Amino acid sequence: MTEKGKVFSWLLFDFANTSFSVMMVTFAFPLFFKNVICGGDTSGDMLWGVGVSVSMLLVALISPVLGAASDYSGHRKRYLFFFTMLSVVATAMLGFSGPGMALAAISLFVLANIGFEGGLVFYDAWLKEIASEKSIGRVSGYGFAMGYLGSLTILLLMQPLLGGGIVPENAANVRLSFWATALFFAVFSLPLFLVLRDRKKREGRAISAALVARSVREVGYTIRHIMSYPDLAKFLLAYFFYNDAILTIIAFSSIYAQNTLGFGTGELIIFFMLVQTTALVGSIFFGFVTDRIGPKRTIVVTLSIWFGVVFTALFAETKELFFTTGMLAGMAMGSSQAASRSMMAKLTPREHVAEFFGFYDGTFGKASAIAGPLVFGFVSSQAANQKAGLLSLLFFFAAGLLLMLRVRSNSGVPGARSEEVCAE
Repeated sequence: MTEKGKVFSWLLFDFANTSFSVMMVTFAFPLFFKNVICGGDTSGDMLWGVGVSVSMLLVALISPVLGAASDYSGHRKRYLFFFTMLSVVATAMLGFSGPGMALAAISLFVLANIGFEGGLVFYDAWLKEIASEKSIGRVSGYGFAMGYLGSLTILLLMQPLLGGGIVPENAANVRLSFWATALFFAVFSLPLFLVLRDRKKREGRAISAALVARSVREVGYTIRHIMSYPDLAKFLLAYFFYNDAILTIIAFSSIYAQNTLGFGTGELIIFFMLVQTTALVGSIFFGFVTDRIGPKRTIVVTLSIWFGVVFTALFAETKELFFTTGMLAGMAMGSSQAASRSMMAKLTPREHVAEFFGFYDGTFGKASAIAGPLVFGFVSSQAANQKAGLLSLLFFFAAGLLLMLRVRSNSGVPGARSEEVCAE
């Protein structure tokens, strides 16, 4: 298989798994859980929040261990396959959920989301294997672009099923969309498992209790060792703050649009299609920008865009202006995520790539998905105004930006060119 073929198979996985994200985390399933499974009861909001938080907490705890085990055993693809199948099967089983099945449904969602989020640790770690130092930003951008193209595709395909609304009267069609999402995820992820190979093979290193124990020791070593890479540590902390805000905006966008501005299901579909389209464009465009000016400068630019998104949303009183805000957010979302992954790849030593990405995708990334929504929910509930919650996110963006400005983009990696703090 040619190098381009390997890259394309890797990109297709992003095309596949983002369908789960948009359908089961952001749009269709949250509304189905609240409106159909919980019958519109307010307890549905609490149960949904608990489900998201528990799944993210569990991934945050296990990702570093899994990353260390992957580095040690050399079985990265085996781990990715397990988590992918976990997500696919649990998503398909959610197609059998219905009214009065809140506990069973949220338990299946936790498993599905663990499969989706846990798999990203091993998927992202492949970036340094398939891309050169000069093309990391571009390939990372292509990956996110393919993901947003996958989201756009699944929304287009599911529009006939969801057009009748995510309500009890249309429950059969909504459940069918869950089965279709599982099939979409499975089919388009298959090329990666057929094409890519683990470069590092170690005989006799099958998954075992001894391997897990060694992985735990490796995690302890990583926590100590990561302090030897101060710029990597600063970047991870910066990422924690600004990704916290980004994930919170993603999680609350549909709720905000429906509750504050009165969006219907059809309008939400169009809204998310526009967001995915601009995110796709942003991923590709800023992928080239990242290779040209470096990931640090790109992240600083995208964080500036996020400040504009928050301020615009705060003053948005019409659906039209919120559509515009969503498009701007999509552009910033695609670019900041792609540039962040490039930054992480540049700062990570090759011998610890899966383990360090475990902290990046797991401990920092997933933990931020717990803290941000909690702050947003607390502030908005105390103020009885979702815009107050949105305003609180400016703190996270500001903290992330200030920390990012102190990161030297290429330090800490053997052979990498060290730069001054303010060089980028």
